[in-house]
Amino acid sequence: MADGDARSELLSADWNGEWMRLQAARHRTDDSFEWDKRARHFRPLETAPYARDFIKLLALEPGESVLDMGCGAGSIAIPLAQAGHSVIAADFSPAMLGTLDAGIEYYGLEDLISPLELAWDDDWDLVGPVAKAVDVAFASRSVTTDDLKGALAKLDRTARRRCAVTMVANSSPRYDLHLMNAIGASVTCSNGFVYAFNILIQMGALPQVTYFESPRRDTFDSLEAGVADFSRMLEHGNEDKIDRLRDYIAQHMIENPHAGEPGSKGVPQGRYMLDHIRKVRWAFIAWEPVSESRS
Repeated sequence: MADGDARSELLSADWNGEWMRLQAARHRTDDSFEWDKRARHFRPLETAPYARDFIKLLALEPGESVLDMGCGAGSIAIPLAQAGHSVIAADFSPAMLGTLDAGIEYYGLEDLISPLELAWDDDWDLVGPVAKAVDVAFASRSVTTDDLKGALAKLDRTARRRCAVTMVANSSPRYDLHLMNAIGASVTCSNGFVYAFNILIQMGALPQVTYFESPRRDTFDSLEAGVADFSRMLEHGNEDKIDRLRDYIAQHMIENPHAGEPGSKGVPQGRYMLDHIRKVRWAFIAWEPVSESRS
């Protein structure tokens, strides 16, 4: 009886309401202006390990069309188009779409990628792709909205065959979990994918979850520059760990053999890096659409 009550409570819980409360408690919100400022650092002229893993899990069939929601500068859209898929590449940042346009021109993909300025909170019936517009609709690391259920439903209505999202499955990508543990700092893990999974169950979907990790390298030009960069992690009660952070970086900084070369976002790499690779764990959630086609 107790087990049945627990299952009933999980199925009836207001997961989207809890998600909204979680977002309201966040110290930062994502907006198009913030991403506009970052856009100049994005140069998707090669496919990063994360993108390769995501595309493999997406498992597109030859010639399938896709919606890439939150496409950014095209790290997924461009290699998919190069593989022959037609892509609606949507983002709420005009500057990101401008960077995407440069990539489209660089690779000659004008006939395969259709940029679209679109936000999660927009009325997709008015400005978004029509229902069942593409074979596969996905959001790669871009589910940044207060209304998670609404976002998942919009992907669901747009796809004919499959939908997918990736969300963080451990600490935020802002943190180096190895470093934080080494200096005794507390880290709040991000379990947003749990909300998405349960919302999809309530929507009538049968989501499948696959976990994978992507590597990241943080580089810097001096000890103090490294401390200044990594100190962004010492928030929410960890501010007193700055001396431990400096000691850790001093002991673990090594020469970067790729100093000066463009990094993953196009910014020249610094002279030093840490002696370990930072890894971010992602949850890849995929499901078959449950919504019916609209006339």
